[in-house]
Amino acid sequence: MKRIVELMMTAVILAGVVPICAAAEQDSQTATTASPEVMTAAEMEAKGDSLRKLKEFPQAMQYYRAALRKEPTSAVLYNKLGMAELQSGNRKAAQNHFDKATKLDPNFADATNNLGVIAFIQKKNEKAIKYFKKALALNETRATFHVNLGAAWFNEEQWDRATTEFSRAVELDPLIFSESTRSGVLGQILPEERSRYDFMLAKMFAKRGDIDHCLQYLKKAKEEGYNDMGSVYKDEGFAKIWQDVRLAEVVPTPTR
Repeated sequence: MKRIVELMMTAVILAGVVPICAAAEQDSQTATTASPEVMTAAEMEAKGDSLRKLKEFPQAMQYYRAALRKEPTSAVLYNKLGMAELQSGNRKAAQNHFDKATKLDPNFADATNNLGVIAFIQKKNEKAIKYFKKALALNETRATFHVNLGAAWFNEEQWDRATTEFSRAVELDPLIFSESTRSGVLGQILPEERSRYDFMLAKMFAKRGDIDHCLQYLKKAKEEGYNDMGSVYKDEGFAKIWQDVRLAEVVPTPTR
């Protein structure tokens, strides 16, 4: 089975996933338009955040670097600089700055997660899993981190482990798998993997008793050509949906 090509940064898509997925500290509240010469480090950070949201990555990097000249030991700034670099395609620089952030603050879960993102992109899946697990050990309540680890387990064809992580992500953030995230982590799944992925999510939602989302993902799996739709009537994981009349509209009842 082909592997997922790439896990892009999740803070941008999963904080509002994910991010597949890199995670950043919450963006500063207010950006400013003052000249860098008279701006504080916090103001330059806020301006960088604003520019990064607008996908003006080179300009954002300039402000983060200027802020770092005033606060050279800020792990948060190195992490944000790394995010902007990764979003602009400079993986090596991003990795160096995520690594710098974790050296400055060994308990910085976001930067640790982002090192996992780099490893995932490099198709070093085992290494990525170690980073994602470490990030979760530092902060278990981040839905983004669970999605990332789930994606890594999916890449290893460890379906049960992937489902466990995705389920926990939904507990933490019910909207983590909304359509808005498919341009990020979820959008990087290869088309030939997509149907299996959506069928797995349908089963996860069925187990949770979320029938509407289960049906939604069953429809997606069917549209994407999943070749074992009939197993929905045999798999106990779908038991909670068996009595719903809408199921037959998506997956016809097997003839005896």
